[in-house]
Amino acid sequence: MPAKLYRTAYYCTIRILLLYATTDVCKCASNDPYAALGVNSLATTQEIRKAYKQMAKEWHPDKNQIPGAEAKFVEIKKSYELLSDYNRRRIYDRHGIIDEDSHFLQKKHDYITANYFENTILLKSAKQLHIIMFYNDWCFQCTRLVGAFKKLIDVLEPLGIHFSTINAAHEPSILRKTGANEIPKMILVLNGQVFVFREYSFTPQKVVEFIRKKLPYKIAQRVYDDNIDDFLGGWMDNRVRVLILEPRSLIRLRYLLTAFAFYDRVAFGFVDLTKKNSKAIIDRLQINPSLDTLLIFNEDSTRSIARITLSDISTQILTNMLTPNQFLILPRLSSQEMLESICPAEWNRPRKRLCVILITENTDEHNVARGAMREIASHSRYSAERVRFAYMFKERQPNFINALSKGSFDKNRLQIVIIWRRDNTRVKYEWLFDAKQDATLASTVPAESIMNTTKAGLTHKIQKLLKESEALSYEAFVQKLLDEHSQGIFSKWITHLLYLVDYLSENVEDEHIFAAFSLLGTIGFMFGVGYILMYFVRAEEEQLKAQGHLTDETIRKPNNITPELKLYELRAEKYNGMVRLLKPGCRTLLLITDVQSRTKLLPHFHKAVWPYRKTKTLLFGHMLIEKGLSWYTELLRLSLCSTEKLQVNPRNCVGTVIALNGHRKYFCMYHAKHPESVRGTKRLLKITKQLLNLNDDPEVGTFLGSSFSEESDAEINILLEDNLLDSLENWLERLFDGTTHKYYVNYWPDFPTK
Repeated sequence: MPAKLYRTAYYCTIRILLLYATTDVCKCASNDPYAALGVNSLATTQEIRKAYKQMAKEWHPDKNQIPGAEAKFVEIKKSYELLSDYNRRRIYDRHGIIDEDSHFLQKKHDYITANYFENTILLKSAKQLHIIMFYNDWCFQCTRLVGAFKKLIDVLEPLGIHFSTINAAHEPSILRKTGANEIPKMILVLNGQVFVFREYSFTPQKVVEFIRKKLPYKIAQRVYDDNIDDFLGGWMDNRVRVLILEPRSLIRLRYLLTAFAFYDRVAFGFVDLTKKNSKAIIDRLQINPSLDTLLIFNEDSTRSIARITLSDISTQILTNMLTPNQFLILPRLSSQEMLESICPAEWNRPRKRLCVILITENTDEHNVARGAMREIASHSRYSAERVRFAYMFKERQPNFINALSKGSFDKNRLQIVIIWRRDNTRVKYEWLFDAKQDATLASTVPAESIMNTTKAGLTHKIQKLLKESEALSYEAFVQKLLDEHSQGIFSKWITHLLYLVDYLSENVEDEHIFAAFSLLGTIGFMFGVGYILMYFVRAEEEQLKAQGHLTDETIRKPNNITPELKLYELRAEKYNGMVRLLKPGCRTLLLITDVQSRTKLLPHFHKAVWPYRKTKTLLFGHMLIEKGLSWYTELLRLSLCSTEKLQVNPRNCVGTVIALNGHRKYFCMYHAKHPESVRGTKRLLKITKQLLNLNDDPEVGTFLGSSFSEESDAEINILLEDNLLDSLENWLERLFDGTTHKYYVNYWPDFPTK
């Protein structure tokens, strides 16, 4: 076969396969748009337009009465629409696809980019569901799903679900982030989270079931005869109450989607009219049990503010009813979003919007004041576009309240402030009464007349401030309000955990589960084998013991591990841990040295305290007197309860050992010339007091800044550095016997940082 003929046959075969693979959206070869217009496939746009005008004029039904002229005219028009669209013509030239559905996906994806997905779709998904289909230009399976995708749009888009398509070849980063691993693939974006639809059947029933499973369970509350009062009376969460009553047990998807969109402002309750425990609700609210009914309630749970009864309430009707009634009569400014909705910013003075805010506390004592303000708001004759009423908990929004503290604000009284938001941060405001006038009013006017007086003063003030020439007295720059409804850390962790579980359940395949079980089984088998081996080893040891070949001493492991004794240097960064923050019952033994004597005294100190190394309540350290002289001097002064500044010779302090009890704030002291070390504890207090009055011997005063008497000086030989700690072991025994003297201080002085 010649090569040219072979290539022709090959291309014809490929063409037939392509046409066969796209039978749902392809026409037969006779419907050639080029042939219908009488042009070739290389014709320019101008040539195609010229041919279309000529053919349309010839075959127009008004000018041509030949049978079939109308069908011919429709074919010419569709051919021109296809060839005049660059994308559709390109697809036809490549794949021979001429049906309108073939370019449906491309028309939907033009504006979907990674930036748009991150900054727009994910943010909007907090109130509106988004369904996105991934495809690419060479995906023939995508073309097969166009009809099913269009049907989904026809069914679900009227319910408020937004549909988009993304060309995965152009935006591969979105495909990776969403977890879609193949083309075509459909995802659901809900509340900032992405869920992959893994079914192969794109029927509306499957997709609706998938959406129902992913919607948050808390958006809808089932209401019965026994909990309707609790539901309608729960408006203190700052949300309007809506009852949807249906003669079915399964809630319509459109109602769930509307509840999701208005969740921040509206609490939805659903009543199944077919249940026996809904009979009292039907009688109380006068409901037609065979139709769907929507009721909206504000603070007054005895009567609804809006009502509609239809066999099928559309999404548009739901939105039209909820939008103007989504706020309470007196809403609480509990978040920045609520503030911007109730009190929107308006820069233009003639169109300024006033917001009347009652500053209260979250206590039942202020319920009367809020009720009075609610009564004033309900009978207000002002348009909601110019004047709105609200209240605020001052303990929850301290930054906002403090910014408005100029003028006559009194934080200890209930007050009303009128604000005009110029922009997001700039606010002009004025208090209704000054503090003195408010106090006088409360003390002189009867309680039942306060509301009338407040209403009259408020009406006068609003009328005055609404005038274009009038300005509010004060101006402030405020921060954003704190979100009082934001999730706590624990709730966020629970939400993320549930999302992780759901993600794993959706993404883990059977082979992954088998692999996990195989790994766990292997680990369990290894532990089992190890246990069996240990069992046989113990059994053999018991048998050898019974035969006398093995004793406990031969199998007992020698314990040659000697507890380590560490000596910590007392410095500013370790001071709290070694002194101030010691636990009850713990003490620190501290040796005072200088640079010259440290190498000589530390080994003697280490040897003396070595027997106590296993005591967990002891900490051992040393301090250079050059670094801690000021601390040591202050410690001695505090122990003597003296206000005079002590003069301490640093050299005389060398060899001193202090036992510090950080919790009980006392210390015990050892020094070779200390009376307690020389004579014991007898007459210690008397000798100490005598030493305070002696100043003739500069060699004494090691710990008190004073001296011994001549008699004491004669009794003690001159000490060398090597002998300063000779009596330390005996003193330690008396220390742990509790016979040493304790010097108490009111507080531990600060340790110098330099």
